[in-house]
Amino acid sequence: MEQFFVVGGKPLNGEVEIFGAKNSLLPIIASSILVDDEVCIENAVPYSDVLAMCKIIEGLGGKAKWQGQRLILDCRNLSADTVSHEVASVVRSSIFTLGPILARMKSAKVAYPGGCDIGLRPIDLHLGGLRTLGAKVVEKNGYIYAGVLNKNGGDVTLSFPSVGATENLMMYATSLQGQTRIFNCAQEPEIVDLQNFINACGGQVSGAGESVITITGGKKLHGASHYVIPDRIEAGTYMIAVAMCGGRVVLKNAIASHNDKLIAKLMQTACKIKVKDDTIEVLADGHPKNLGEVETGVYPAFPTDLQSQITALACVSEGYSLIIENLFEARNKHIGELLKMGADIRMRGGIAIVKGRDMLYGADLVTPDLRGGASLVLASLRAEGYSTIKNIGLIDRGYYKIEEKLASLGAEIKRIKEG
Repeated sequence: MEQFFVVGGKPLNGEVEIFGAKNSLLPIIASSILVDDEVCIENAVPYSDVLAMCKIIEGLGGKAKWQGQRLILDCRNLSADTVSHEVASVVRSSIFTLGPILARMKSAKVAYPGGCDIGLRPIDLHLGGLRTLGAKVVEKNGYIYAGVLNKNGGDVTLSFPSVGATENLMMYATSLQGQTRIFNCAQEPEIVDLQNFINACGGQVSGAGESVITITGGKKLHGASHYVIPDRIEAGTYMIAVAMCGGRVVLKNAIASHNDKLIAKLMQTACKIKVKDDTIEVLADGHPKNLGEVETGVYPAFPTDLQSQITALACVSEGYSLIIENLFEARNKHIGELLKMGADIRMRGGIAIVKGRDMLYGADLVTPDLRGGASLVLASLRAEGYSTIKNIGLIDRGYYKIEEKLASLGAEIKRIKEG
């Protein structure tokens, strides 16, 4: 077991390159199942979640190999339609394979997914959408069994703009004859990225990034190369780190428009930010003003995946801040760990009422989930004294070598063995 050892109080200065988006890589890897050919994913990073998805591909009979930041996937010899409990329990995104396996193999048996415990994330929208498109779906003994009953496209209206359901239905619809439309779909940049990958392989998908996506299916997909968009959550995490610690950091390979809500908030309260092409320059004195109210929601609202990190910032900002989590009822497990560091936080339902303090103090901490773990890293960077952070495998699910990137900016952080 490994942990982070962090000595706080150091400003951050330098340049850092933002890696490919985890939340793009996972559905794109799943969509390679649709392609009876070799595909190349550029700007790929071996996050632990990504490695888990590659194991799923291999378990189905496909191949996955790395060439630096290039991931080559080959599903020409796909032979299985089952994703077992053993692999599905590791990663939430295993559910993304349901649609493409069903499209490719005409049957699928996928175990219920695992991942971080941040609250209820029901998959009923995935299953209901597939049923609407004519698939037979049965749930029993911890597995989802699906079969194709209808080969023609149709219309699906989601009761909530679920990212995962939107992506699963997009992938499945590529196999259906004629046109499929998904109404009230999610609009995240990662969905646009999935559309662009499918289209690079010869698919016909349009409307991603808007509320209605149209898929004209029935065409055989061919191999292609695709460059994954940069990770907006990683970029946002580093911007918040600079706001907390002070300094000057240039983010390279970043898309500012994907983080416009965060950038607007930081410019009002904590930082000077300059955007030019694919770089974001962040300057801060480490004394952020009152954040006011931050409320999460579906894109383009403030992202829930940055809620934990902005809460850490609120802990060292002037006055009172309100952090309102609307999407996941168990996304506040990091609060107890921040309280160990001297944070002043009171919970009222899903609302965190945070009174900022001049200083946090180092403590022995335990990562509760992926993004909550990132918030503890940021708080430790700002805190007086040293902190240890255990259970960092959860952080590795979405940040690749975060300690090396932060150390390159002047932070005192290292990965050590527990005990």
